[in-house]
Amino acid sequence: MKLLKLISNTKTSLITLCLGGIALGMTEFMMMGVLPDVAKSLAISIPAAGNLIAIYALGVIVGAPVMVGVLGKYPPKKVLIGLMITVASGNILFSIAPTYGLLLVARFLVGLPHGAFFGIGAVVAAKLADPGSEAKSVSVMFAGLTIANIIGVPLGTFIGHNFNWRISFVVISAIALITAASIKRWLPALPSQSEVKFSDSLKVFKKADLWIIIGISAIGTGGLFAWISYIAPLMTEVAHFNSNLMTPIMVVAGLGMAVGNFTGGRLADRFSPLKTTAYLLLVMIITLILVALLSQFKIAALLLTFVTGGLAFAVIAPMQMLMIGAAKGAEMLASSAMQASANTGNALGAFLGGLPIAAGLGYTSPEYVGASLAFVGFLLCLLLTWKFNAQAKIKTAIA
Repeated sequence: MKLLKLISNTKTSLITLCLGGIALGMTEFMMMGVLPDVAKSLAISIPAAGNLIAIYALGVIVGAPVMVGVLGKYPPKKVLIGLMITVASGNILFSIAPTYGLLLVARFLVGLPHGAFFGIGAVVAAKLADPGSEAKSVSVMFAGLTIANIIGVPLGTFIGHNFNWRISFVVISAIALITAASIKRWLPALPSQSEVKFSDSLKVFKKADLWIIIGISAIGTGGLFAWISYIAPLMTEVAHFNSNLMTPIMVVAGLGMAVGNFTGGRLADRFSPLKTTAYLLLVMIITLILVALLSQFKIAALLLTFVTGGLAFAVIAPMQMLMIGAAKGAEMLASSAMQASANTGNALGAFLGGLPIAAGLGYTSPEYVGASLAFVGFLLCLLLTWKFNAQAKIKTAIA
C-alpha cells in the first residue's frame, strides 16, 4: 500500500513539472504560430518579428546559469514556484507592452526563468525516478512542451488569428500561476544543494566533454528552430495552406513532438544517450532537406511537419541525461546550462534562418540552414564518441 502511494506521489510530482513545461512551451513556441499576426499588428517585417523569438532565447541563455547560481542554495521546490510566478508576470507584461521595443524587453525578461526551471526540474525528475528510468522520468516533464504544442500553441494561434494575439499570453500567465500552486501542493520538499558552492560548481566547466555536449545542443538544435520559427510562412506561402489552417497544422507538429519526446527518452534508457542523439541528428539532417524539397506538396508538408517535430523533441531527454551524467556534483547548473545552450540553438536557428529569407531566397531556405546546423551537431557527437572511446582505452590500459 505504501509502495502504491509512493508511485502515485511520484507521478503527481512529475505532473506538476509537466504543467510548468506547458506554460514555458506555450511561452516559447506561441510566437511561431502568431508571428504573422504580431508582424501585422506592429507593422514590421517577418524577420523583424522573428527577433522576438531570438531575444527570448537570449533571455534563457543569460538566465539559466545566473538564476541557478543565485537560487541554487535554496530548496528546489521554492525556487520552482518563484520561477513560475516570474513566468506569469513576464507574460502579462508582454501582453500589454504597446511598442516593439518594450515587447523585446518583455520577451527577454520572460526568457530568464526558462532554463533554470527546466534545468532544476530535470534534476528533480531524475531524482524521483526509479534506477534505469531517469530519462523516461525527465521526458515526462518535457512532455509539457509537447502538450503545449498539441493544445496550447494551436489554441493561442487560433486566438491570435481570429481575435488578438495578446490574449494568448494572458492565458499562459494563468497556466503559470496554476503551476506554481500545484508545485506548492504536490512536489516533495527536496533538500537544496547548499553544501555545494557556486564557485565549486563552475569547476565542472573545465571539462572538455561538457563543452562538446553544449556545442551539440547549441548548434544541433538550431535545425529545429530554423524550421519552426518560420513554419507559418512556410505553410501558407509555400504549401499554400489557408492561414486559418495553421491551428491544425500546429497540432500535427505537436503530436509529432509528443511521440518523439517519449521515444527519445526510451531510446536513451535502452541505448546510450550519446548514440541516440547522434542518430537522431543524422535523420534530422535528411528530414530538413526533404522539407525544403517537398513542402510545395500539401500532404508531404503535413507528414514532414509531424516527422520533423518528432525528431526535434526526441533529442531533448537524451541530451539532458548526457549533460547530467557528465557533470557529477553540479547537475543543476549543468542541466540549466543545457537549456541555455539549446536556446542558443533557438537564437541561431531563428536569426540564421531569417537571413536567407531577408535576402529573397524564399521560405524553404531556412531548412538548408537548419540541416547545416544539425550536421555540425552530428559531427560533434562523433567527436565526443571518439573522445569517450579514447578515455575508455586509457582506463583499460592503466587497469
